[in-house]
Amino acid sequence: MTLSPGSVVENRKPAGDTDVSVSDSPPVSPLVALGVAVLAVSTGAVLVRLSSAPSAVAAFYRVLFTTLPLLPVAVWRYQAAFARLGARDLLGASLAGVALAVHFAAWFESLAWTSVAASVTLVQSQPLFVAVGAWLLLRERLSRHMIAGIVVAVLGMAVMSAGDLFGDLGGPDPLLGNTLAVVGAVMAAGYVLAGRSLRQRIALVPYVVIVYSVCTVCLFGIAVLQGGPLVAYPAREWLIFAGLAVGPGLLGHTVLNWTLAHLESSVVSVSLLGEPVGATVLAAVLLAESPTAFTVVGGVVVLVGIYVTARDRARAGPDEETPEFGADHEHPE
Repeated sequence: MTLSPGSVVENRKPAGDTDVSVSDSPPVSPLVALGVAVLAVSTGAVLVRLSSAPSAVAAFYRVLFTTLPLLPVAVWRYQAAFARLGARDLLGASLAGVALAVHFAAWFESLAWTSVAASVTLVQSQPLFVAVGAWLLLRERLSRHMIAGIVVAVLGMAVMSAGDLFGDLGGPDPLLGNTLAVVGAVMAAGYVLAGRSLRQRIALVPYVVIVYSVCTVCLFGIAVLQGGPLVAYPAREWLIFAGLAVGPGLLGHTVLNWTLAHLESSVVSVSLLGEPVGATVLAAVLLAESPTAFTVVGGVVVLVGIYVTARDRARAGPDEETPEFGADHEHPE
């Protein structure tokens, strides 16, 4: 998943979470690790574009290969945590998995229709939808700066999509690709909002295993419905699938989570604005893909809006009395 500024939240360990705390003296510089992580997540879009497999198949193996190493750990160390799970939390984690699956399916598919620069920038708009969702579902306050940031980012999205109307094409169907990227951002926001509430009660590994297992099953179903082959791929494709799990997954998001124990969350959040830049540079070098003028101008405006929104959310922090996800609302999804 593309982790965006504003989706980085303080880790709150529930009772019974047996995760090992990180030493106060890390063996590696957290800033160096942060740079490696941002570079790693920047490779995701280019790897998807390099793959000739259907988008849902690539997404399926990306999540599957990330989930499989967690299963032995979950069975060995977290049996008691799984036993304590209530039906409501299990349902919530499962819905988060469905949202994550739609995020991956929509974003990977968007890369077939629009430029890497546009797709990665738009899917990074997740914090805007997190802010709106937190206001609607969790009764968190929207400050003037957050509203201004959201408006600026939406204007940037409009500029990026306007290129299609004026013939400044960044792909076979940029409007479709940009729309899919925004759908991916909305679904990622739903995943983040669910996790903020559920992680207060569920240990990290059981939560991730449930979410990723459901996500894997959903992506498998989408891949089957698309009708593409599931296993008949050359070695190059399997290396790309593994690279998606190891690069953006292990070296990217895992390391980002580690840096949160040593750096302020605002530093980690803002640094993630480097992902669209890194992905655009890699696409230019490896794919000979140059972003259009509308993409560059609109992308800069979107990133400014994301920065303003994420910075203000990091400064304000969540309310002290945060209600449970979906409480007192008829439509928690």
